[in-house]
Order: sequence, then structure tokens, then C-alpha cells
Amino acid sequence: MSAARRCSPPRALAGLFVWRLKNTGIRQIPCQFVQLCHVANDRLITFQYFNFLKRMYVTQCNKDLSQRAKPKSDSVASPFRELQQLDQEKKVIHKIRPISPVHQPLPEASISNELREMKSAAETEDSVAAVRVEAKGDRQWKEMKLRLDDLPGILARLSKIKLTALVVSTASAGFAMAPVPFDLTCFVLASLGTGLASCAANSINQFFEVPFDSNMNRTKNRPLVRGQISPLLAVCFAASCGVPGIALLTLGVNPLTGALGAFNIFLYTCCYTPMKRMSIANTWVGAVVGAIPPVMGWTAATGSLDAGALLLGGILYSWQFPHFNALSWGLREDYSRGGYCMMSVTHPGLCRRVALRHCLALIGLSAVAPVLDITTWTFPIISLPINLYISYLGFRFYRDADRRSSRKLFFCSLWHLPMLLLVMFTCKKSFLEKEDKGDLLGESHGRAMEIRLP
Repeated sequence: MSAARRCSPPRALAGLFVWRLKNTGIRQIPCQFVQLCHVANDRLITFQYFNFLKRMYVTQCNKDLSQRAKPKSDSVASPFRELQQLDQEKKVIHKIRPISPVHQPLPEASISNELREMKSAAETEDSVAAVRVEAKGDRQWKEMKLRLDDLPGILARLSKIKLTALVVSTASAGFAMAPVPFDLTCFVLASLGTGLASCAANSINQFFEVPFDSNMNRTKNRPLVRGQISPLLAVCFAASCGVPGIALLTLGVNPLTGALGAFNIFLYTCCYTPMKRMSIANTWVGAVVGAIPPVMGWTAATGSLDAGALLLGGILYSWQFPHFNALSWGLREDYSRGGYCMMSVTHPGLCRRVALRHCLALIGLSAVAPVLDITTWTFPIISLPINLYISYLGFRFYRDADRRSSRKLFFCSLWHLPMLLLVMFTCKKSFLEKEDKGDLLGESHGRAMEIRLP
């Protein structure tokens, strides 16, 4: 009981004070608060109770000290609500002027000003609505409409027209290097069929690689990735190029060239394309694909597959390694993001070594040409400086392993191949020389036979 009596007076005092505040509204003088403290002077009053009593007294006496709600600050506009932010920026507030009495005529100046303001307000609202609709349209998916004017350019990019031009040029070089008289009709048919086959292979390649090309900066603007052309139309275009191309090579040139063209389409679309995501061996398969076109040109002219065709294919085969390895070195991040298994990504040391080896192999292949009686001995001598230069850049790429050296090697390979083929063409042995040599060999063989006879 004693403990309860000690604790109850402060609580009773607080309750009595609150009751007096509610009933009287603290309209008396502040002396009542002092008197109340004197009454409980001999009892226990804590510091918390004292502060509570003081706050209650001050807030009830002074009505001006009532608490006011602080206006909530505007939240930061979300970056994903561009349209709302655009509307807030474009809002225009127009003040409506009080309407003058009917009996007072308005001056003409004020009427013209009001009309001008109304017109400007309407134009502003129209512009805001147009911007809103345009911004909304930009954030939505659009269906790409194909126009006939854009179709040639789209099909050119679908068929990789630059790569196709390189394939046709190498096939033409093989046709020109053949030791037979030049046949213009056969040359045109072989070039056209090779170009159509290349267009078909490149189109099918892009059809298969749409989900992977969309992840690469180098290929994300291709027609199928951007939806500029439907996959069905791409496949139809590939078929319309591949079937006539192979038929033209088979019937218009010779069956051997047509078979090589069909095999190259199969090798590029069904072997090289899926292997790019499986193994680094895709680089060697792709080099074989690039080496077949000059062989096709040779067989189109001669109708046979002999040592000269294999030599031209070997030169193209070795040239592609410094060309492609230097190109892929600067695109390692892109190939990795696209999911392609390239030497520059998974085996960087091997990528540089292979490029250097095949740069040196070009020197040896150039020296074999006169041995096979394809060119004169001036060809390996004249081609030695450009072969040594690309070999030097290949060594720099192997030693430094940076983007600068790879870029130099890549750009050197762009002019090295046409220069090498041009020198090879100028130094080739003419058909008349080979015919005279064959006649001399035939006469000497006949004389030997006469001597042996009794």
C-alpha cells in the first residue's frame, strides 16, 4: 500500500491537470500552473512529467502555435515517365481576362491581342499533343513496312554484296590464270553463277544467325535483325539465287564447277555456320570455303582439277588467316557477346601464331608457282617485298598482341591479295609458250624414238 501511495500522487496530479486543461481551456493566468506546482512540491514529480505539463500549457494557451502540416515535396520524376515530364514542361497557363460589360465596346487592339493569344494557345496545345503522340510512338514496337524502293538495298545487305564481290573477283582471277584461251561467254556465265551461289549462301547464313547477330554491334543492323525483311522472303531470295546459280554453273559451264559451287554452299551454311558456336575449327572450315572460288574459276576454264587450281586455292586459304584473325582480334568482345567460339576469344595465343604462320606460308606458295609451270620465276621475286611486309606485320601482331597491330595487319591484307593476284597474272606463262614447249617436247620425244628404231 505504501508503494502504491508513493506512485499514485504523480499520476493523480497529471490526470487532474489534464482534466483542468480540458474543462477550463487554460484561459486563466499562468499563475495557476505555478500554484499547481506548489501543491505537489512535496511530492515526487519527474522531469518527463514536467515537460509534458509545460507542452500542454504552452499549446493550449497560445493558439498561434498550432502545428501545421508541411507540404510534401514533389518526388523526383521517374526516368520512365517521360511523357508526364514532357507534359509538365510543355504546360502553358493562360490568364482569363474579365469580360467587359456589353455596353462598353472593346477596342480593336485588345480584340486582336486576344485572338492572337487564343491562336497561340491552340498552336501550343497542338504541338504538345503532337509531341506526346510522337514520343508514345517511339516507345512502342512498330511494324516495318517494306517499300519497293528500299528492296534492292536490303537484298544487297542480305547477300553481303561486298563479300560476294570479293568471291567473284577471286573466281575471275582463277579463270584468268588458267592456261587456256580466254572464253568471254564462259567467263561471264562462271562469274554470274558464282555470284548467285555466294548470295544464296550469305542469305542462309544471316537467316540462321538472327538471334546471335542481334547481340553484336557489328551485325545488329542487318535486315533480318531489324525486321526490314521477313524470314520467309529471305529464304525465298536465297532459293531464287542458289538454284539458278548452281544450274548455270552445271549446265552453262561444266558439271565439275557446278558441283564445287553446291558443295561450297553446303559447307558454308551447314558446317561453318553452326561450328562458329561450337569449336574454333570453324576458322579452318571457313578458310576452305574461301579457297574454293578460285578453284571454281580454274575448273570453269579448263574443266579439270589440277595443280594450278590447288595452288590458287592454297594462296587464298593461307591469306584468310591473317585477314580474319586480325579482324576478329578487334571484335573479341563482340564475338563473345554473340556467343561465337573464335580463336581470338578462347585461344588468343594460337590466333596470333596461326596468323604469323600463314603469312610466312604465302612466301613459300609464291615460290612454288614457277615450279608448277604456272608463272615465270619473276613472280616470287616481285611478290617477295609484299609478302615480307605482311609477314612483318604478322610478327608485330604476334609480338604486341594489341588492337593497333591487328588493325595494321587487317588493312594490309585488304590490298595484299589483289596486289598478289595481279602480279601473278602479269607473270603467268602464256598459252603459246606452253604450246611451244609442248611441241618441243613432242619433237624431242619423236627424235629419240627415231634414233632407237633400226
